Amino acid sequence: MTDPYNSAPSGSTDETRTTSYTPPVEPRTSWSGQGWPQQTPPHWFEPLPGQQQPPKRRGSSVAVLFVVALIASVVGSGLTYMAMSATNRANLAANAPATPSPLLGPSATPGQATDDDPSAVTRAAEAVSPAVVTITVREGEATDPFSLPETGVGSGLIYDSNGWVLTNRHVVADATVVTVEMNDGQRLEGSVYGVDTLTDLAIVKIEGSDLPSAPIGDSSTLQPGQTAIAIGSPLGTFTNSVTSGVISATGRQLSVTDPVTNERRSLRNLIQTDAAINPGNSGGPLVDETGSVIGVSTAFAEGAQGIFFAIPINIAKPIMRQAIAGEELTRPWIGIVYVAVDRNLATENDLPIDYGAWISPETANGAPPIVEGSPAQDAGLMPGDIVTAIDGRRIDASQGLDDVLSLYGPGDMLTLSVLRDGETIEVEVTLGTRPAGLD
Repeated sequence: MTDPYNSAPSGSTDETRTTSYTPPVEPRTSWSGQGWPQQTPPHWFEPLPGQQQPPKRRGSSVAVLFVVALIASVVGSGLTYMAMSATNRANLAANAPATPSPLLGPSATPGQATDDDPSAVTRAAEAVSPAVVTITVREGEATDPFSLPETGVGSGLIYDSNGWVLTNRHVVADATVVTVEMNDGQRLEGSVYGVDTLTDLAIVKIEGSDLPSAPIGDSSTLQPGQTAIAIGSPLGTFTNSVTSGVISATGRQLSVTDPVTNERRSLRNLIQTDAAINPGNSGGPLVDETGSVIGVSTAFAEGAQGIFFAIPINIAKPIMRQAIAGEELTRPWIGIVYVAVDRNLATENDLPIDYGAWISPETANGAPPIVEGSPAQDAGLMPGDIVTAIDGRRIDASQGLDDVLSLYGPGDMLTLSVLRDGETIEVEVTLGTRPAGLD
C-alpha cells in the first residue's frame, strides 16, 4: 500500500514555568487533569524502545534537552495558533485515497516563491494570517466577586472553513470556556472537540461557514536552511505577529512534563527553527515561503537563543481528518514490543542488519512481545522478526517505526517488509486502535 499522506515523518520538550511576562489577568496556576470524551490514550503508539531490554543489550544514557513548552497555565503564557486553507476540506473530510496528494491550498503552489525572493515572507504572511486566531481560555468559574477566573491566552489555526481549528493540547487543557478571536476582531465561542495526548495537539470547533482557512503543506520535504515563518500572538497581546528564520533541523526529540498529568513524556520528530516562537505562539502555524502550513509551534529551549520547535503538520493530518468526519481522535496500534536496531545492538545480538525494529523474543517484564489478539498477531508477525520498512519506507535511526505509524490511522492497511530467518517477506497489517491505559 502506498503512503496515505504522501509524506514521510519529519521529525519532541520539558515544561517549566515562564516568569518573564505578567499579563493583565489572573494567572492560571493549576490544572485539574480532567479530560474530554474525545481523547486519545496518554501514550505513544508502540512501547518506547527504552521500555524493553533485549538480551545482552548494554544500557546507555541519553542526554535530554530541557525545554520550556508554552502552556496556557503560566501567567499570561501566550499560546499561538495556526491556520489552514479552506480548500483543504475535500482532502481532509474525504477518505484518504490510495495515493493522495499533499494537502495544499491554491496559494501553496510549489515554486510560487523561493528563499531568494525578498517578498516571499510578506506574501506568505498575507496568505495565512486571516486564518490565524487568538484563543482565550478560562478554567473554572470565579466564586469570589473580587477575583477573576484563571485564564490563559494562546493561538490557533483554522484549517477548514466550517470552523475547525488546530492548536496545541496545552493551550486548551482543562478549559471550561474557550473564546476564539478572528483576525478581524470578531469573537466566537469555541469548544474543545478532542485532544491528542500523544503529540500535544488539539482540535477546537467554532460555529461558522466560509471562514478563512490556510493552505496545508507537506512537512516531509523540509530541508535545513529552508525559510520558516511563525505567525501568532506572542505574549497573548501582539496578535498576528510574524517572525521569520530557517528550518534548523528536523527529527528532533524533546522531553516534556505534561501540564495535565505532570508526568514526563517525549515529543518526537519535531521541527527545529530559529524563527522566534515566544509564549503566546503555541498552537500557531509555522509556514514555508509558499504560504503553506508546515508545522504547529510548540516549544522553545530554555537558556538558549534561536532554538524553537514545531510539530510537523503531516503528523496532525490524521486527527484533522478524523475531526471533520465526526470521529473520535485516535491513534494507530500494531501490538508489538520492539527495540530499535542500531549497529551496537546488531553486533551484541548477532543480527544480520543494523536498522529496523526488532521484535525481540525477550521483553523486560517477561510478557510476550506480540500482544494476544493484536493486529500483529492477526498478521502473523513472530518474535525475532525485524520490521525493516512500512509501505516501502525504511525504518532506521532517522525515522522509527512509531514515527512512521503516526502518519496513519486505525483501519489503514499497511505492507510491512519483515526480515525473518535471513529472508525478507511482505506482511499485510490492518492497524487497530490503541487501547486506553497502555504503558
